[in-house]
Amino acid sequence: MSRLASFPWTYVEKQLECNKSADLISEILKCTCLHPLCQKFPPSVQFRRMFLMELIRRLEAAGCDPLDELYDALAAVVGTEDTTECYKSYLLPSGDAVSLLENVALISDGTTGLVTWEAALYLAEWALDHQQTFTNRTVLELGSGVGLTGITICRSCRPSRYTFSDCHSGVLQRLRSNVKLNGLMEETPPLVSMEELDWTAVTEEQIKQMEADVVLAADVVYDPDIVRSLVELLSAILRCSRPDIIICSTVRNQETYSSFKQQLG
Repeated sequence: MSRLASFPWTYVEKQLECNKSADLISEILKCTCLHPLCQKFPPSVQFRRMFLMELIRRLEAAGCDPLDELYDALAAVVGTEDTTECYKSYLLPSGDAVSLLENVALISDGTTGLVTWEAALYLAEWALDHQQTFTNRTVLELGSGVGLTGITICRSCRPSRYTFSDCHSGVLQRLRSNVKLNGLMEETPPLVSMEELDWTAVTEEQIKQMEADVVLAADVVYDPDIVRSLVELLSAILRCSRPDIIICSTVRNQETYSSFKQQLG
């Protein structure tokens, strides 16, 4: 729920105190829960419920007149069952958006790959600021998860080819759905493919066939049991060619991260 806390509530509170009008809340509602993007790809029921309840709390605390559309929106959400899946939409600088179907739980079906993690978000933002790194180049992404980083790059950075990869069948199935949801097709530029890639079993022949100019990964350094496999895979890639390699990590365990850097040599 950190995204809820990042909303500019202080500004909203001050505006309501000054104007004593519900017009601001009405505009916020149109730009969020009633926005066509939110209607088509709704966030989690819990998030919408908490957001609307907070809007109501601020409105009532300021002594403004009740806003029927706000209470109607809350009533609609309260009458909706919580689900295990929801959509999350990420706005691009162009004004477009990447919308993804994700799981509500951080861990489900024995994997963490069905949600977007912070490092994937930061890597996507970095890519938008360094588009020339990917333009007209072949990109291989390791541990693509639900696809935020790759879809953002494909939509904004004009790579010639992009290979998404993961090792979990459920993640790959969700990834395929999200790639299709965002209008990426295998037969139109950029050329998009999805590979089931087991880091412990990948061959140099497979690596050569991918012909990657750029290799990237986000939030893959979290488990000491997979660090060695990741380092060995990166070493194998570098034996085949000399691509740019970009790894974005959230340091959750300093010992695991230090082990990764040490093994990189």
